[in-house]
Amino acid sequence: MNEQVLTKPVAASALHPLEQLAATNADAEIWWDSSPLIYPSWKEETLAKAPEGQRAEWEAQLTRFYDDATIQSQGTMGFRGVTTNPPLSLQAIKLAPEMWSAEIKQIAAKNPGLDVEGVYWAMYLDLVKKGADAIRPVYDKSGGKFGFLSGQVDPRFVRDGDKMLAQGLTIAAQGENVMVKLPGSKEGYEVLEELTALGISTNNTTSFTVPQYLRCRAAVSAGLLRAQAAGIDLSKWRSVITHMSARLGELSDWKTEAKARGIELSLSEIRDGEEAVLKRAYHHGKEISHPSKMLQCSMRVEKDDRTGKNVSRHIQDFAGSDMVYTCPPGYIAGLMTAGLEPFDPKAIDREPNKASIEKLLKLPSFRAAYEYDGMTPDQFAHFGAFKATETEFAAATRQTVDFVRMTLGG
Repeated sequence: MNEQVLTKPVAASALHPLEQLAATNADAEIWWDSSPLIYPSWKEETLAKAPEGQRAEWEAQLTRFYDDATIQSQGTMGFRGVTTNPPLSLQAIKLAPEMWSAEIKQIAAKNPGLDVEGVYWAMYLDLVKKGADAIRPVYDKSGGKFGFLSGQVDPRFVRDGDKMLAQGLTIAAQGENVMVKLPGSKEGYEVLEELTALGISTNNTTSFTVPQYLRCRAAVSAGLLRAQAAGIDLSKWRSVITHMSARLGELSDWKTEAKARGIELSLSEIRDGEEAVLKRAYHHGKEISHPSKMLQCSMRVEKDDRTGKNVSRHIQDFAGSDMVYTCPPGYIAGLMTAGLEPFDPKAIDREPNKASIEKLLKLPSFRAAYEYDGMTPDQFAHFGAFKATETEFAAATRQTVDFVRMTLGG
């Protein structure tokens, strides 16, 4: 049984679906996709909704994932890492506005020369630091293998390499267990190489396509060669490459292009396309023995339109892989009542539906995501799913900046 979640034997029937998924490969990793600061309150809210007779089981599952007392005393938790993004950071602030208002006023008082944007950035760095400190014992206990927290550069600057590099360095300075999230833009990969060359761990976000993953791997490899030549200690370095699964199918131009061509796309066919892109990327990494791990986010629990059953294909199609799955609060809760079928430990090696792929290959935006040469780096930031996600993340950042402005009386 995978030790990342379990500290003592637990009956398989009592395991959370994510624990069952992790058991299909000892190197699979389950991460928390939100600030660690909100976990205790979210846990209590979730337990309050537990079906009659299941509260104890749910509480045991959620405690195995994350328990502050265990983290501080033993340096272990079920989650092997933590990711954050602007909407999730905004959520953390909204859950404790009084605390963060006090923090903002304190930062402004100590730094009278800072404008609103400067106070915002100092507050964001503190949010990263507090989250990283909360799980630091896991990093120390594992010798730097686990216990990372990802802090993201400002999504308003996805094409500004100089700005992202400066921010990446300040994010990394918040703790040894901080991983810098960089966007899948041409400039983002250039900065990713620079940070890798300094031995800084990275997470490639707003990435959806095989061409982006190839460029990311090239940037990582180039950075590692430079780091090794400079004698940089890489013993605690890590790299993950994020695939934003449902955002690919739901926010790209697949549906629009299909409609224009008189093609009907079902939900299952869209999921088949997402599966094909990620499996191609995953197996390519394995074929070249690349040190970066694929990380999947943006998963869904839904009704399968072919079988009528509850499914979460974003994990079921990849069981048996060693990838990272970073899971937001709502997704973890949704899996607890989904009633998924048992995981197939060989699912990662199953071929995607050929008929669906043939259909999808008629769409330019699917070919852009699926083919190895589907896009050039200059085109990454113009891909539909990238633009939609960039817009959403930038809006959340602006809302957070406005919270700072209001707190300061502006």
